[in-house]
Amino acid sequence: MSSSNIRVKPPALRPGDAVGIVAPASNVKAADLELGCEAMRRAGYHPLYFDSILEKDLYFAGSVERRARELEEMFVRDDIRGIVCARGGYGANYLLKALDLEKIRIHPKIFVGYSDITTLLTWFYDEAGFVTFHGPMAAKDWSHENGVDLASWQAAASGTAPWDVPLNAEVSGLADGEAEGSLYGGCLSILVASLGTPYEIKTAGTILFLEDIAAKPFQIDRMLMQLKLSGKLDEVRGIVFGEMLDCIQTSNQDYTLQEVITRIIGDLRIPVVFGVRSGHVSAGNITLPFGARARLSVNSGAVSLRILEGAVTT
Repeated sequence: MSSSNIRVKPPALRPGDAVGIVAPASNVKAADLELGCEAMRRAGYHPLYFDSILEKDLYFAGSVERRARELEEMFVRDDIRGIVCARGGYGANYLLKALDLEKIRIHPKIFVGYSDITTLLTWFYDEAGFVTFHGPMAAKDWSHENGVDLASWQAAASGTAPWDVPLNAEVSGLADGEAEGSLYGGCLSILVASLGTPYEIKTAGTILFLEDIAAKPFQIDRMLMQLKLSGKLDEVRGIVFGEMLDCIQTSNQDYTLQEVITRIIGDLRIPVVFGVRSGHVSAGNITLPFGARARLSVNSGAVSLRILEGAVTT
């Protein structure tokens, strides 16, 4: 399926709804999980999770079978209105062959995460056919004060349309232009890891969001070049970079990551933005609906990213 096709929109998530908390990747600390759940309760939701979420298998949150069954059950259960991942880490790729995708496809729900969860966000979007959400996780952002950008969370989860993605003062335009497309993407290293597999990302017609953490500039360079050489940037309509937290070589390097990025993608002649806080961020994790139509505008330093349609059914 092409990422430009119309997607199914899951039902809206509202205060009072039950939210399933899952751990599809790395193991979870009980204290962090409970802090996050308490914050979600204060926001008006009813977080629910299975006791098995705290299981460990090496660095994973239990076995592949446990993680797959947990996720499937949260999708199938009628009392669960949305699903939020506890954390990322590593291991979601193990679930690709273990999940019954048809069960998930016929029960579309708001599904939220980032980092390693990018694997599932893009797969559910491309193959199960529904909008997914790149945003705050229970044992990470929800567990920290000011960890969640509530305005974008509420706009994305409730079906507000249109709405502007909140941009802090550090957001900058790297290439001017205006474009519309389906918002799509996630953690850069996870997106690149999909290449050459049956789960390869589908970027044509998208406003591509890319973010990562603690990757050195030359590593960002290498991953962007891999996307470029594989043709994954050929039909992209615009690119939005995240905060790119701690993506430096040394504290006194004589070049910027923005310069590295511009050298690689400056010839694409599409609008490019740097610094949008979604995913690995210092604070205020923004929720981005993957699959919703968006407009990116960059004009002499003025930047806007507008979500043009509701991401859910109301």
